[in-house]
Amino acid sequence: MSDRTLFQLGAPLLFGALSLTANAGEITWEVVETAEPVEASAPVVKLLLSADKIYTAAGDVIDGGTIAIAGSKIAAVVPGASGDHEGLHVGAITPGMVDLSPRIHLADLSVEESSETIPYLSTTDGIDLFDKRWERLLRTGVTSVMYTPADEACIGGMMAVLKTGGEPSIEDRLVEADVALRGAFGSHASRGNHPVYGRPTDHFSRRPTTRMGTEWVHRKSFYDALAAMKNEERQFEGWEILASVLEGERPYFVQASATQDIRTAIYLKEEVGLPLLVVDAAAEAWKEPGLLVRSGTAAVLPPHAPQGRTAIDNGFLAWNTAKTLVDLGVPVALSSHGQSSVTGQLGAQAGYAMRGGLTRDEAIAAVTITPARLAGVDDRVGSIEVGKDADLILWSGEPFAATSRVVGVVLNGEVVFTSSN
Repeated sequence: MSDRTLFQLGAPLLFGALSLTANAGEITWEVVETAEPVEASAPVVKLLLSADKIYTAAGDVIDGGTIAIAGSKIAAVVPGASGDHEGLHVGAITPGMVDLSPRIHLADLSVEESSETIPYLSTTDGIDLFDKRWERLLRTGVTSVMYTPADEACIGGMMAVLKTGGEPSIEDRLVEADVALRGAFGSHASRGNHPVYGRPTDHFSRRPTTRMGTEWVHRKSFYDALAAMKNEERQFEGWEILASVLEGERPYFVQASATQDIRTAIYLKEEVGLPLLVVDAAAEAWKEPGLLVRSGTAAVLPPHAPQGRTAIDNGFLAWNTAKTLVDLGVPVALSSHGQSSVTGQLGAQAGYAMRGGLTRDEAIAAVTITPARLAGVDDRVGSIEVGKDADLILWSGEPFAATSRVVGVVLNGEVVFTSSN
């Protein structure tokens, strides 16, 4: 095999009628003779992208590099390669962003309201892929999202990871179904319910009606699941989903914003032995970060608010929350929570987190590889590595800088947005 073989591949790449190879950071071209074809296993490159900097989110920052895309995958990454080729050249390239809390659900229509515990519900059964919010997310550089039910139930069902673009079908956009179980603490899970005075008037005449009641429903559900795991006679609909969470097969994502709710979620984790807990909307995690460190809990932070108070339970998000948690080793993902304003977009949240002390590499990780790992889909998305999905953001300059903007988005190897269209 020639020492001019493209970086990280065992065969030359094909680009149209040319064979593309690399040597010491330089891309060269050779005419492919039909009588002497390049070996059949060589990937066919359809797109070349080069940048002044490539932030891989895999531990490397490449100064002046080129990415080759074959099909829907990243075929090669060439460090030090020049932009003197027939591809696109931009200021910087990062992986497509992953938003674990885009709040793009169908509101109450995404919840089975007849029960507060519905682990068996799958969000893939109720998705509006024609919603305009998908395109808005894609144009801002969000290429994958965690699709969740509305937090109107204590245990709301299983979540899925989908791409934000492509054909409007589950088959085309689905990255992974049923990746995690959703739960909620705080005021959301109990609102709408009311105590029973005399005869029940509707199916909302039930518990929980308070934060304490919400905690009771969570504890009862998991203790019932522990009993069902030992005794077939104690099994109930959805017990196996709760059991999979107890056994660490999928994480438990819970909404908890105020300190008291974050504590409750972590105490539940430690009481029943939940291996994987991720606290979404964890605005006040900065108040007692030691709890997250001690329990091995991850955090998804809500968008920054000018006044500091977030929309969920009025939690106060300190300006340096992300930095405080990251420095302690807590896995942190940033989120947009479905905000449509420019300042609410996921890229803007990364910029704000940098003002709070995160380095650029840490901010990139918080919107790419870290959320991908928390969702269990980092084998496909979240970083720029050979073999992963070619989901990329093209920047005019340094990512998240006030003077930089998204000039293009690549999804599954296709340029789906440029600043000119």
